[in-house]
Formats: sequence, C-alpha cells, structure tokens
Amino acid sequence: MTTLVAVRKHDEIVIAADSLTTFGDLKLAAPFDRSPEKIVRYRDTYLGLCGSAAHQLVFESLLASREDLDFTGRIAIFDTLRKLHPVLKDQHFLNPKEEDDDPYESTQITALIANGHGIFGVYSMREVFEYTRFWAVGSGREFALGAMHALYPRLKTAEAVARAGIEAGATFDRNSSLPLSLHVVKARGG
Repeated sequence: MTTLVAVRKHDEIVIAADSLTTFGDLKLAAPFDRSPEKIVRYRDTYLGLCGSAAHQLVFESLLASREDLDFTGRIAIFDTLRKLHPVLKDQHFLNPKEEDDDPYESTQITALIANGHGIFGVYSMREVFEYTRFWAVGSGREFALGAMHALYPRLKTAEAVARAGIEAGATFDRNSSLPLSLHVVKARGG
C-alpha cells in the first residue's frame, strides 16, 4: 500500500509519496528497491499510483508510448482514462471486475494527479475529483489527511504540508515508510 498526497497552497502544487512496497506481510524498503518511486511523470503532469505494484510498470510503459493524453482538468482526465481502459484490458491484461454489482468495469487504480492546472484524484470506476487544498490516498490516507488538515493553516508552503502528510502516514501506517519523494510545480495563473 502507500501514502500519497497532493497539496495546493498559494501558487505551489506538490505531490508526494512514501517509498515502501509491500507484498502481504513482506516489506520491500527503499534501500533494497532500485525503483522505489511511486510517482510517474508525463510531460508537466505527475501521477502517483496506489494499489498493485504492477500499476507502476504499466503506467510507465503507457505514458512513454502515448502522445495523446490530456490531464488538464476533470473531463480531460476522465476522457483520457476512458481512452486508456481498453488498452489496459487488451494489452496489459487488466482484470476489470471488482464486485458483481459494480455499475462499470474497474480500472483497479487509485491515483493522485498534480500539474499546473490543479490536483486531482482518480478512483477505480474512473471517478475524477479536483481538490482545492489537499488530498491523500492509500493505506496511510487517514493519518495524512488529519496531519494536513491540522497544519494547512499554519504551514507556509504546500511542500511543508505535503511533507507533514507523508511523515504522518509513514509514522502510523504499517504499509508506508520514508524516505519520501516529492515534486513541486507552479500553479498556472497563480
């Protein structure tokens, strides 16, 4: 699992993640992992992925091979995910089923997206949310959200708030650990 956060404050947008990979009770800590990064870059957009470790490789491959992806807003992200869903199923063997009564096929992906246009959350039924201040996903999300909620008014930068969120997740969630990775972008028009 993971702790992944995105924060917007003033003209600064930040996405950050812990570095621990787990396989059931087995932990793969950053010093033993050549690629502990949970955030991938596509042009001026950063995507942080939760869930299966396979998502990382799949998205690194997809993003490297596509020129037609748009992450500039909620509808653009939704359309991009809709475009990628058949590719995930046909070329990467995604199992699109979660529950029998689900209204749609699942992407099996929970992610945060950060770029100059804002911070966005993506969920398995291709739900897309845009956040005004901060959000967290992954197994450490409750701890991260609590820390960021308490500290957002007091800390001066989005980076400081994001660090506090990841540190809280790494401290209290058994499936998250430091070091963290962090990326900063400037908000457009901000």
